Amino acid sequence: MEKTRVAIVGMGTVGTGVAKLLLDHGDRTARHAGRVLWLEKAVVADLSKPRTIDLPAGVLTDRVEDVIENPEIKVVAQLIGGLEPARTITLKLLEAGKDIVTANKALLAEHGPELFDKARSLGRSIAFEAAVAGGIPIIANISQCFSANQVQSLLGILNGTSNFILSQMDESGADYETALQKAQQLGYAEADPTMDVDGSDAAQKLAILAHLSFGSWINWREIPKVGINTFHATDMQYAKQLGYRIKLVASATLINDQLELVVAPTLVKKGRPLAEVRGAYNAITVVGDAVGDIFFHGQGAGQMPTASAVVADMIDTAVGRTDITFRRLELWSQRDSGIALRATSLLSSRYYMRFCASDKPGVLAEITGILGRNQISIASVIQHEPTTVESALGTAANQVPIVIMTHQAPEGAAQKAVEQIQQLETVHGPSIRMRVLEK
Repeated sequence: MEKTRVAIVGMGTVGTGVAKLLLDHGDRTARHAGRVLWLEKAVVADLSKPRTIDLPAGVLTDRVEDVIENPEIKVVAQLIGGLEPARTITLKLLEAGKDIVTANKALLAEHGPELFDKARSLGRSIAFEAAVAGGIPIIANISQCFSANQVQSLLGILNGTSNFILSQMDESGADYETALQKAQQLGYAEADPTMDVDGSDAAQKLAILAHLSFGSWINWREIPKVGINTFHATDMQYAKQLGYRIKLVASATLINDQLELVVAPTLVKKGRPLAEVRGAYNAITVVGDAVGDIFFHGQGAGQMPTASAVVADMIDTAVGRTDITFRRLELWSQRDSGIALRATSLLSSRYYMRFCASDKPGVLAEITGILGRNQISIASVIQHEPTTVESALGTAANQVPIVIMTHQAPEGAAQKAVEQIQQLETVHGPSIRMRVLEK
């Protein structure tokens, strides 16, 4: 059977999984590819590092030049994380005539235009299914299966680390730090989890999905984002009382040729598909004008789910399917989609608000008065006895939490109202404001 020689650059968790699939299930990949994907080289930074896989003699190397300078290697899984040296190595591989498969969403979100222009100019391709949502085939579905549709919106849980932490806080009542430590112990969170918990990782993935869905190239840094470390575990309990769960939701909505993008902790109604996504799983709802709502759910991270997506891309690249799709989609090209980013102040939502206020007459009237003057209508109010929350929120004996659910309101008005409320002498400590999703 014909061989297509391939290489892996970066033998971390995902790279090791890719090697396992290529070596242990070569018959399976050959059946789907109509040829053998022959692992020629695997590039690592440290040859002496212990590994959980036995590679054939001569495969492991610490010289990326062994891949770049080998004309027989046609497809390379570039699995180094971060921006550099990943960007430089990817450019060199393209210039050497290699087609690229990558799982590096940060690289695409930051340098997508440069890399894709270079690939097009050289007649090469870049496949990146594993860059978003791990084992969920969301890239292929949006770019190919939805081609008869105009995507109207997409809504998803795109970061498994954050979802695991929130699930722990919801199910066991753990505080944020305890849940984060467990995520790190289980390998779901890095030693430095900043990109996951501050919303950056989800924003990068959302930028990629928005580009595929709407043709608009948006710098991920311009996407409004709030992380999961901005609220207290007690907010989980209030959300439950109101019939919701809190999830880090990334959303993109097309409104009159403007794109509304946001990543933020969001109250999702219990029983809705997104509300029931637990642990390190991801989920995405895509709405097309012809097909309607489609829901995708699966493991968004982990060695083998992500490796599965990488190897699938390697097969498609080896048989030429990626090249056809890559040319047709013109991803990250200079073509103007005519879709602009909608101003943050115009974003609209229902809101959950929590304030810590002095326990005396007239305080609630002051707060609701400010909301009213900002044209924000109130749906419900919860005010507990002080002793119920003293230990959890650290409030003084003469302070109580006030939880307010609003009706639909513009982001700008909601932000202004909260800022004004926090200036009241009777309101103490930081206030919390989260979006509310009904569907």
